[in-house]
Amino acid sequence: MSKYSKEDIKRLVKEEGVNFIRLQFTDILGTIKNVEIPVSQLDKALDNKMMFDGSSIEGFVRIEESDMYLVPDLDTWVVFPWITGKGKVARLICDISNPDGNPFAGDPRSNLKRILKEMEEFGYTHFNLGPEPEFFLFKLDVEGEPTLNLNDHGGYFDLAPTDLGENCRRDIVLELEEMGFEIEASHHEVAPGQHEIDFKYADAITACDNIQTFKLVVKTIARKHGLHATFMPKPLFGVAGSGMHCNVSLFKDKVNAFFDEKGESQLSEDAYHFIAGILKHVKGFTAITNPTVNSYKRLVPGYEAPSYVAWSGQNRSPLIRIPSSRGLSTRVEVRSVDPAANPYLAMAVILKAGLEGIKEKAMPPAEVNQNIYEMSERELKQNGIESLPESLKAAVGELAEDEVIQAALGNHIYENFVETKRIEWDHFRTAVHPWEREQYLKMY
Repeated sequence: MSKYSKEDIKRLVKEEGVNFIRLQFTDILGTIKNVEIPVSQLDKALDNKMMFDGSSIEGFVRIEESDMYLVPDLDTWVVFPWITGKGKVARLICDISNPDGNPFAGDPRSNLKRILKEMEEFGYTHFNLGPEPEFFLFKLDVEGEPTLNLNDHGGYFDLAPTDLGENCRRDIVLELEEMGFEIEASHHEVAPGQHEIDFKYADAITACDNIQTFKLVVKTIARKHGLHATFMPKPLFGVAGSGMHCNVSLFKDKVNAFFDEKGESQLSEDAYHFIAGILKHVKGFTAITNPTVNSYKRLVPGYEAPSYVAWSGQNRSPLIRIPSSRGLSTRVEVRSVDPAANPYLAMAVILKAGLEGIKEKAMPPAEVNQNIYEMSERELKQNGIESLPESLKAAVGELAEDEVIQAALGNHIYENFVETKRIEWDHFRTAVHPWEREQYLKMY
């Protein structure tokens, strides 16, 4: 990422003809919010004096303590390339502070920074993330509303004309590259209408910022093609859902702490401890990495999504995979995360779980190199392989029992997240769904 000063930002505003600036932040549920200001208010924003009403944001604060301040991260400056002509719009991602200047405990981005400081106390300098977000493209109707009509019937790595989303995907890549992304791969995924665009790893904060920007770009460019892009984990029954595999690694300056040339599988003890920590706490953090009712329609056997708590260096059915690359590229791939997750919270809980494993010098169980989906219940039990929570309700219950993951969130985020998700589950539980009418309306 570029390093900008206040003077740099002011100069770029003039050079690029920017008229408006979006001060963006992310709420607890992972939704991008923004306050748009005219360029005349830029100095005020750069001096961290731009105030907004925090009581209007889900899970932030009550009305009697509503004043919040936006603190722009100058290194996140970018001009949106799809908005041209008069009124060019730029973006700065912000942290949220209280009126006293301290970080707001309900700000997911600031919370991740808090866990990164804990990481530094362990002697590590960087926590890197390489995400692999997947999404579906559906056609819009004549009124511009999303339908369930797919724009293609392609499969994994298919090309046009089977993959009719290719032009849209290519335009998304071009826009991302113009915004400074380094795109590593772009392809059709397993399910019809499903796509994946991979971009280069970065430090955790930058990578999470990139995920949020990526979602915004994908949705914006898709609409220009008459399509609706969704990061809903499982929009269609009977096909693979969308995941967001997270490739993570710890560094000490320029040394990958997960690599040991002389270690078993060339993995360091830190890597094994980190894996053990994730496996121990994954049930507790699944509500964070898979935060919707719909997320659990993806986490079922048979569709390549991991539903069992296990790890391997050789196959893709377990929760954790160790890609074959070594040296600086040694990493742990956490495969359960889905793209509905708030990336800042997901990284906070994954990092906290891994650090706990390092702190306890925990060791993971033996790796599982056979296809877990083909194992019987008896074989699963013999191998000590447990399942992830099967519903949002069960996942929230596991979170309520895991003090380490609660600490990764802090009291404010934990309490508001759990309250919101219990309400979401209750709405789902009490709703009458089409499946019920199809099954029972004529029968009874």
